[in-house]
Amino acid sequence: MVKTQKLNAIKFGIAGGFITVICIFLTGMAMLIGPRYTPSLANFFNQIYGIFGLQTNLFAVILISILSFIDGFILTLVFALIYNKL
Repeated sequence: MVKTQKLNAIKFGIAGGFITVICIFLTGMAMLIGPRYTPSLANFFNQIYGIFGLQTNLFAVILISILSFIDGFILTLVFALIYNKL
């Protein structure tokens, strides 16, 4: 019988949160740099994060990044917990 190692759910969640923050922050900065080339990104942010997705300023990008860390942390934490149970 092969033994599998368990994931550390908290560390896995933090790593997933940071990866999500990096992706969302870079996407938000691309929206700030070239807003006329990225209307679909603004629509994407608006659908997920509501009113903050409509604003194209640095404060909104930072706030969306913080919210995305929470989302990424929770999703990867749940994934790790389910993986450990199986």
